[in-house]
Amino acid sequence: MRTARQTTVAATVVLAAAGGLLATAPTASAAVTCAGPLFKREYFANTTLTGTPKRTDCDSAVNEHWTGAPASGLPRDRFGVRWTVTRDFGSGGPFTLSVAARDGVRVYLDGVRKYSVWSDLAAVRKGAVDVTVPKGRHTLRVDFVNWTGAADVAFSYLPRTAATIDKVKPLAPTGATVSYDRTTGRTRISWAQNKEMDLAGYRVYRRLSGQAFPARPLAATTGVTHTDATPATGQTFLYEVRAVDRANNESPGTADLAVATVDRTPPGAPAAVTATVAAGAVDVRWQPVAGATSYRVVRAAAPTGPWVTVVDSVTGTTRQDTAVDIRQQWYYRVAARDAAGNLSAASATGTTGAPDVTAPEPVTSLAAAGTTAGNRVTWTASASADTVGYEVFAAPVGESDQDGPEFVTGTALHDARATAGVETVYRVDAVDAYGNLSPAESVTVTRPVPADVPVPASVTGAPEDDGNHLAFTLPEPADTGQASGHRVYRRTAASPLWTVVDSPDTDPGTVIDRTAPLGRATYYVVALNEAGEEGAPSATVDVVRAAPVLSTPLSAPRLTVVQDVRIAVKVDVRPAVADLGKGVSGYRWRFSCVPGTWQTTLGETVRIEQYVPTSGPCTLDVLALGHYGSSADSVPASTEFFFTR
Repeated sequence: MRTARQTTVAATVVLAAAGGLLATAPTASAAVTCAGPLFKREYFANTTLTGTPKRTDCDSAVNEHWTGAPASGLPRDRFGVRWTVTRDFGSGGPFTLSVAARDGVRVYLDGVRKYSVWSDLAAVRKGAVDVTVPKGRHTLRVDFVNWTGAADVAFSYLPRTAATIDKVKPLAPTGATVSYDRTTGRTRISWAQNKEMDLAGYRVYRRLSGQAFPARPLAATTGVTHTDATPATGQTFLYEVRAVDRANNESPGTADLAVATVDRTPPGAPAAVTATVAAGAVDVRWQPVAGATSYRVVRAAAPTGPWVTVVDSVTGTTRQDTAVDIRQQWYYRVAARDAAGNLSAASATGTTGAPDVTAPEPVTSLAAAGTTAGNRVTWTASASADTVGYEVFAAPVGESDQDGPEFVTGTALHDARATAGVETVYRVDAVDAYGNLSPAESVTVTRPVPADVPVPASVTGAPEDDGNHLAFTLPEPADTGQASGHRVYRRTAASPLWTVVDSPDTDPGTVIDRTAPLGRATYYVVALNEAGEEGAPSATVDVVRAAPVLSTPLSAPRLTVVQDVRIAVKVDVRPAVADLGKGVSGYRWRFSCVPGTWQTTLGETVRIEQYVPTSGPCTLDVLALGHYGSSADSVPASTEFFFTR
């Protein structure tokens, strides 16, 4: 059994399902609040809609048909009803106000009358009016009166959604937020519901930081959330949400919502993997992959595996695999790894192919010559393109090479260990990448016994502008014969062979190598007896050259007089055009009227300034200096002045 309070509460709110009516118990008008889109409905016992309403409640729609009194306490004729609603129209836009009534009805927008039929009607009269509702909150009011007979009233306000009529964009969604799940890599965007009555939904856009939003949206939804599987690339993505109405007008976007993603996207797989047999190893190569910081190389003895890791992390794009039998076919794959540790898919397989069992072609033109510093052996390369080098065996005639062959990649060898006076046999085999040996070629030579002359001593060397300068001494003979000359040999990194760089001359203590190459050159000197036979070699000396030998003297430099006054002069000096790029390091200069010796000023372009204490004529002479500071044989430049005091 209900208590008195329960009965009162139950009677306070009544929901009429058929008419959508939400009614409250009669109360004072000021005490009733109806939030839009509900109408506040007020009943009056007069046709002027004045005074205190007899009843006030909330109504979900204006749609009534009364044949008697509309509510308790009201007459069946000559009564009035007012509906009022205040709501947010969002961006506003074009609306149609539709009315059907018997008897009088008036419609107001923000207090301005938009529709009026105010008379006692025998039948329902319908009408409509088009209005433009500004954006934001606005109030609609419907006043209805009944004078006699049945009472009918219906009212609706609906947006006009034809694309040719509605040109008003929705407002941008508000309250947009974003959250990113680093575990799943998913992004959730949410926003508040727009207020427009003609809203069709929302469009979500996504762009990479630094790029523009695409024309097509990432997603469309009628809800107020969207979850995106953001690409896990480690880059920053930006989202924005736009509202769209039924006329396909799209709102401006929300403020950009940034998401810094976790990088779980592997780089692309390497391409063009090759496996080439080299000397005792397999040389694996591949093309670089954008974004890769290292690579994993795996190997298998069969095309389908199983795969064994050769190296898990190599930063270059090559790897030499030395832990394999090169006489077996091998298969290789490579995967790229980025800075986040993501590993790509494996590349296509590269293979060494079937092992090569064909021997290379033999060398030709094998020759040998002996010097007191050792034997020189030369040959012409094998005609086989897969030749990787040569095995050179050396042993006295009738003996074997006790320490095995020397592997040479070029086509020459200097044997400083050969025993003087002993006939030595040299055998040369061409070797390919698989270790196949060509038929051997051999040559015999004897390293000569040094002539009985002094050994050059105190050998020194230094680079100069006109060549590498060598100096040495020939000790006075004791138990040896008198030296009649000397010979200088030179070797560079380009070849292991020693070559003669000068002929015996009359100066036994100096040599200038005017053909010296750039870089390091190594020299030794031998003395010659009267028969031209060489003695034992001296110790070697290295000379490192940074600038080319000047094949011709430096030209006269260019002089430009900048200032010429009675007691002083300024002259700018530059290299001659022919000497540009030859490494001019400075200048030697002298004024004929100034006591003293030549002066030196360093620099490719310099300024000479001189105060002259005496009157009369004076000549300035200037010589260019080479890279090593030499002015020998340089052509001077001269200019004359006349000074007055």
